[in-house]
Amino acid sequence: MPTHVCNKAAEALNQAGKSVKGSKVIILGMAYKRNIDDERESPALDIMDELDRKSADLSYIDPYITSVEIGGRSYHSLEFTPEVLAGSDLVIIVTDHDAFDYGMILEKAPLILDTRNAIKDRKSKKVWRL
Repeated sequence: MPTHVCNKAAEALNQAGKSVKGSKVIILGMAYKRNIDDERESPALDIMDELDRKSADLSYIDPYITSVEIGGRSYHSLEFTPEVLAGSDLVIIVTDHDAFDYGMILEKAPLILDTRNAIKDRKSKKVWRL
């Protein structure tokens, strides 16, 4: 599944006239499942690893997981703010925590890949689904 998510991310970015290489990609949710602080076996780890190999500019936001190490690199959770979302090229929702404001994500993120069907607005052209 992580490879499918990465392929879909590349497709979404390509539609927006961007490549994965150099694109600012934010992963929303590092935890294995919603509202917990356990990242073991989380698909987000494999997604970030694969996107890192494709030279994406990666970061993540998770209110429960403050830092992770992937491929020898340390990552720290960013603050969940409108400015951070707006500064991305793509936001990928991997874990649908209740703490995330999905209305704000829809409003501020320029492009969204929703792997959890967390964004209910079916009309938005900037939301991609698996």
